[in-house]
Amino acid sequence: MIRVGLIEQSEIAKQIADSGKFEVVFSCSGREARQYLDQNNVDVVVTDLVMTGEDGFALIEQYSNVRFIVASELKSEVFILRALECGARYYLVKPMEYLLLEQRIMQACGNNTKIVRQKSVSEKTLDERISNIFVSVGIPAHIKGYQFLREGIKLAVDNPPIINSITKSLYPSIARKFQTTPSKVERAIRHAIEVAWNRGKIENINALFGVKVYSSQEKPTNGEFIALLADKMLLECSF
Repeated sequence: MIRVGLIEQSEIAKQIADSGKFEVVFSCSGREARQYLDQNNVDVVVTDLVMTGEDGFALIEQYSNVRFIVASELKSEVFILRALECGARYYLVKPMEYLLLEQRIMQACGNNTKIVRQKSVSEKTLDERISNIFVSVGIPAHIKGYQFLREGIKLAVDNPPIINSITKSLYPSIARKFQTTPSKVERAIRHAIEVAWNRGKIENINALFGVKVYSSQEKPTNGEFIALLADKMLLECSF
């Protein structure tokens, strides 16, 4: 059974323990977690970055032999990239789907639990689903970011870890397909998201997930938006 430690994640401790797939070996503060990690082995640690009397980044960096998954309300791409650079395997933004966290724990341990698309369903079906979402949230088809964003979501569906290397892998992959540069891809995707926010269709975005993910003042980064839509499709598993 996978041994899981939780730092500042008391709200999900019971769900993880009750799943029967994991053993919760600790659920505590960062300082207490250090004491445990100094003396015991653990497979995965799910941690916040904000904790009393502790630096989440330093904790991840110090215990490089531990698989860390960050689950935090901090949405800035600066925090996400820094956490990944320190050694975190995945970064999840709260509120998050519990099933997604469970999947990430399994993936961090190397378990072959990646949800793959059914081979009997065509690529066209996925394109149509993405296009329908774009129409709903107000991303027009005539702007360059539309195509780039759709390709980014498809890449993240086929290979979820690519979202952890958005500047080094995702943007270059899109750029190669459309014969452009990664910087132009980044700007065009950012523009597409800005268009959606300026059109005021945030309610439609929240309706897709059944919870209030964003407000008009909380525009997501490129990586967050791509990851959010790709994970939704992976979890639905019915393309």
